[in-house]
Order: sequence, then structure tokens, then C-alpha cells
Amino acid sequence: MEALGSVISWIFSFKVYLLLPVLFFIIALLSRMSLGTALLQSLKVGIGFAGVFLIFDAFLGIMHPAVSAMVASRNLNFPIVDAGWPPLAAITWSSWIAPLIIVLVLLLNVGMLLLRWTTVFYIDIWNYWHFALIGSMLLAVGIPLPLAIAGSLVSAILVFKMSEMTTPYVQKETGIVGVSISPLTVAGFAPWAIAMDALIEKVPGLRRLHWNPSRTTGTWASLGDPMIVGFFMGLLFGSLAAYDVKQTLEMAIKVAAIMFLLPHCGALIGDATGAISKAASERMAPLFGGRSISISMDTGFLMKNPSVIVTGMLLMPISVVLAFVLPGNKVLPAGDLPNLMSIFSVVALISAGNVIRAVLIAIPVIISFLYIATGLGPLITELAQKAGTLPGVSEGTSLVVTSFTDGGNPVRFWIFELFRGNVIAVLLLLPILLLLWFAYKRSRNLINQ
Repeated sequence: MEALGSVISWIFSFKVYLLLPVLFFIIALLSRMSLGTALLQSLKVGIGFAGVFLIFDAFLGIMHPAVSAMVASRNLNFPIVDAGWPPLAAITWSSWIAPLIIVLVLLLNVGMLLLRWTTVFYIDIWNYWHFALIGSMLLAVGIPLPLAIAGSLVSAILVFKMSEMTTPYVQKETGIVGVSISPLTVAGFAPWAIAMDALIEKVPGLRRLHWNPSRTTGTWASLGDPMIVGFFMGLLFGSLAAYDVKQTLEMAIKVAAIMFLLPHCGALIGDATGAISKAASERMAPLFGGRSISISMDTGFLMKNPSVIVTGMLLMPISVVLAFVLPGNKVLPAGDLPNLMSIFSVVALISAGNVIRAVLIAIPVIISFLYIATGLGPLITELAQKAGTLPGVSEGTSLVVTSFTDGGNPVRFWIFELFRGNVIAVLLLLPILLLLWFAYKRSRNLINQ
């Protein structure tokens, strides 16, 4: 196990923009692409993801000081620090159970494909850490090893099925065939978004509210351009941070520039994954009885979609305002703010690009983020202290850290509490299964249309 752990740790020491191109290159060659084409398309994937990561890092560097200035200028106190998702990933990889979970989830995915229990080929091995985190958290609170492993595997099964649900929406809104959304923190909201979208369709008046930046014409089309939205969001955050005019305008231009660059990186990923997934699906179909197999991957390829970007941008100030006003909340979104574009990308797709509807569907989720991230702060801090994964978070320190979106994820939290034997989590089992059944049936109907 130690040797296996060392090998897996070495593999995952590489960034996602190094791992994915290698995997796609292998898949492209196995799909009988020419060597030159396979190399070019795989490099596009890596370059696109590297660009997305660089842009998000730059965005965080702009937003974090602004959010801190908002708090300081208003003498507010948020005792729990939003450190973003990286500390949770680091906590996971420091746990001895992580290598075991990675291997088991990989075997589980292959087994489910062979048994025709899923149509998703979950190649996004970087995001396997989401499954291992559940096992690590369960072990940390004293849950026996078999139950901790079971919690991780159940989460994987659920994500495979929820990832399946996203395939027709990805194809409908982006035109990319044979690709689904992989992360637990994104695909996990597909059932909720599908159900809420169906509910809104039944509400007179509300169902008529519509704004799709990529399909609007006239003046509204220009105002819905991600660059314009980014510029005004920069002005808003600069004003809330009490910046002077020069600082505010600089921030607005920088955010607008980020919103210009991001879709170009997304387009690189989308074009490459579309070509490789098409070849792979055609190659794999005979091996799986003619079934269409989708490649499940991270959301970088969606960053070219204006509705995805605008939805995420609008949810940033909304998240900050909710953090200010919700009673009992102790965390202010900061490190995870840029991640909102990725997290709610699936909601934007399921809403058919309707930003107004996507924002309405996302707000209850953001509220759950804040309260769950607040509640899990002490546990996340304890794990970080033991693992030594955060500078300044050593044992005995008073600093409490969390992750706004990943630490506050209600899907992971429900599975965590379910395997702890929480009565409320157990009582929610039937409603959640009904929600999954409804969403899966509706997604299948979209495929058959």
C-alpha cells in the first residue's frame, strides 16, 4: 500500500493541465487519430486548462484584496477564513486512504461501464480527490474504515449517474457531443437544477423572465457580453471596497480583461475535447454494445459560454451580500469566489443559458454553502492542522479555515452525515432518491428528443 501510495502521490503531483493532455493523447491514439492530430488536440487541452488556471489565479489576486477591504471598511468580523478548494485537496492527498480510494473508484467506473450501469468514462482522475475527501473526513470523526470506503464509493456512483444527466445539456448548449461534466461539486447540482428548472416552467410570470447573453440582440446583447459584465462587476466591487477612482477603474479594466481571455481558453479546450471525444465514442461504441459513451471532464471547456461566465460573475456580489446579511454565518466568500463560474456552469446549461433562471436556482445553493462551510470550519481546520497543509494553521492556532464552495458543498455534506448516521440525513434519503429519479428521467427524455 505504501508503494502504491507513493506512485499515486507522484502522479497527482502533476497539475491537471499536465495530466489531462497525457490522458487525452493516449485516448486519441487508441481512437486511431493520426499522431500529429492527437498531439495537437491534446496540447490544446493542456494549454486551455493552463490558461484557465492562470486566469483564475489572477482573478483571485484581484478579488481577494477587494473583499478584505470591504470587511475592513465596514468593521465586520468573519472569524472563519475562506481559503478556497486547494487546502481540501491537499488534506485529501495527505491521508493514507486516498490512494486506496483512487484505485477503487477507477475499478468501479470500469466495472459499471462493462455492466452497462453507466455511460460515463470518468477520465478526470484529478477530481477523484472529491471522493477520497469523504473517506478522509469520515475516518477523522471515528467512522470505521469499511464505512468510510463505502461513503467514498457511494459518492462516486452518484456522481457517475449525475454526470450522465449533464451529457444532453452539454450537447444542446455547446454542440459538443460525447462529453459530460465530472466534478462532484458541479455535476452534483444537476438534479437540483433540473427539478428547479421544471418547477419554474410551471410558475406564470416567472417562467417568462429570460436573458441569454449569447442569444439576445440589440443593446442588451452588448450589455450581456462577458467583458461588459466584468467591467461593471469590477466597478461594483471597487466601490464596495472603498477604492479611490483610479483603483476602481483599474480593477474594472482588469476584470473585463479576464472575462475576455477566459472564453478563448475555454474554446481551446472545447474544440479539442469535442474532436477527441467524438473519435473515442465511435471507437468505444462497439466495445460496449453500440452504446454512446461520454467522456466526463472538468468544466474548463464551458468557459467559452457567455451564460456560464455571466451567471458566475453575477453570483459573486450576491454571495458577498448574502454573507453580510445571513444570521449565524461566519465565513465571507473570498478564496472560492472565482470558482462560482465553474460550480454553477451546469445550472446555466440546464437553464438553457437563461441567466436570470440560473441565478434564481443558484441562490438557495449559495445559502447552503455559507452555513455548511461555517459548520465544517472546525473539522477542516483540524484536518489541516494534522496534515500541515496550510501555512500558519498549526496545532493550537486560533485560526479557523474553510472552503466556501467545496467545504460548503451540500451533496458531500449529506453523504458525510448519512454515513455518520445522522437522523436528518437518513430521513432525506427518500426525497433525494426521488429527486435523482425525476432528474435522470428528464435528462433521458432530452436525449430521446
